[in-house]
Amino acid sequence: MQTPSETSATKARYVKSYEIRRSYREAVQRPPAVAGVRDTLDIHCHADAGHQDALALAKHASANGMRGILYKSIVGRAQPATAVGEVREALNRWCDEEQLEPITCGAGFLVGPESESAEAVRQQIDAGVRAVWMPVAMHANTLSQVGGRESWWLPGGDRYTTTPPLVWEDALEVGQYALDDRGRLKPNFRDIVHAVADHGAALSFGHATHAEIFAYAEEVEKIGFERAFVDHPFSPFVDLSIEEMQQVARAGVTLNFTYDELSPLLGVD
Repeated sequence: MQTPSETSATKARYVKSYEIRRSYREAVQRPPAVAGVRDTLDIHCHADAGHQDALALAKHASANGMRGILYKSIVGRAQPATAVGEVREALNRWCDEEQLEPITCGAGFLVGPESESAEAVRQQIDAGVRAVWMPVAMHANTLSQVGGRESWWLPGGDRYTTTPPLVWEDALEVGQYALDDRGRLKPNFRDIVHAVADHGAALSFGHATHAEIFAYAEEVEKIGFERAFVDHPFSPFVDLSIEEMQQVARAGVTLNFTYDELSPLLGVD
């Protein structure tokens, strides 16, 4: 079982950064100017409440010649394909007026406590979702490292009140975890892997612990699924060593390095 890493300056910055991120209010966040992004794809874009505005970002990306954005999260996340479709339609109208080539907009879906089933995932893919993320914000690993919003598990809790990191046992009590007592994938999580593979979508392992990552990797290798990936492997959530990254890669899993982990925030060399 992966346990929270020892306290360090990097870890302290990371925990503080999530406290700040979760304090954002319901205001449109305008993206900054970006250079050198022509023909690139962003496959890890957050555009849910308090983050970047999905349409403003799509316009900015189109104006800068990007190829596309995959929205990992978006306002209207219960039906992300519909929400992204609305962004796409508005973007196409704007690009016609501005004589620009619109980017491709794709929808992602996050497996939450209420959607831990292959059927829920199949419905989302049938609706147009292109990629599925295993548990992220409500994963026990996340809660044990950076805490969470009080409202996630306390009825009537304040959305903007955040907790400190939870001890592992408490995080398991209120959060998500994909392995059973024998260290094997629970049947519902294994079925989700198969559903994503069968429907040709992509699959992120989310904020999984090391034990879960290797269990997922074993399963995707066994079924020959080649569209699975590990997000931000250097981040404190995932924290894979070079050797562990190589082990996962040998199973056919892609490693997706994000700016967050390579930025001065975490100070990765």
